[in-house]
Amino acid sequence: MQQRLPIAVCFIAGALMFLQYFSPHPVARAVFVTINDYWQIIFAFTLLVGIAAFVRTNLRQISRGKEAPYRLIGLAGLVLMPVLAVFGGIKIESPFQWAFENMLAPMQATVFSLLAFFVASASFRGFRARNAQAVILLAAALVVLIGRVPITEMISDTFPKITFWVQNYPSMAARRGILIGIGLGSMTTALRVILGIERTYLRGE
Repeated sequence: MQQRLPIAVCFIAGALMFLQYFSPHPVARAVFVTINDYWQIIFAFTLLVGIAAFVRTNLRQISRGKEAPYRLIGLAGLVLMPVLAVFGGIKIESPFQWAFENMLAPMQATVFSLLAFFVASASFRGFRARNAQAVILLAAALVVLIGRVPITEMISDTFPKITFWVQNYPSMAARRGILIGIGLGSMTTALRVILGIERTYLRGE
C-alpha cells in the first residue's frame, strides 16, 4: 500500500497532463489549469522545505563552531529580506530593493567573477589539440572569440561574419542535436515514472 498509492497518484497525474495536449476540449484545459495551480502550491511547499533545511544545516554547523560568522550572516539575510519586503514593499526606493541592489547583486557578481577562473582552466584543458576533433573545436573557439572582440570589427568585417556563421549553423546544429537528446531522455524518464518502472522517488524501494 505504501508503494501503490504514490504510483497510482503519479500515473493519474501524469496521464492527465499527457492527454490534455491532445484534446482541445474545455474540460481538458480546465483540468490542466487546476493541476498547474496545485503544482504552484507544491512548489511553494518545497521552498519551505528548502528554507527549513538551510536553517537546520546552518544551526548545526554554528553549534559545532564551523564558519559561524558567515552562517550567521546567511541566516540574518534569510530573515531580513522577507521582513523588508513585507513591511517596506518591493518598490524601486524601498529598503528591500536597496538591499537587493547594493548587497545581493554585488555578491552575485563576485561569485560569478570567481567562476571565470574555473571556466578558463576548463577551457585550457578542453582546447588541447590532441586529435582532429579537438583541433576543429579549438579553431572554432578562436574564431568566435576573435570575432566577438570590438576591436576586430574596426579592423575587418570578415571575422564577425565568420563568427555569426559559426554560431548560426555548426553551433546551432550541435545545440539542436543536444536539445533533441535531452527531450527524448526527458520523455523516456517521464514515461518510466508514469508507468511505475522508475521508482527512485519511493526512497529507492
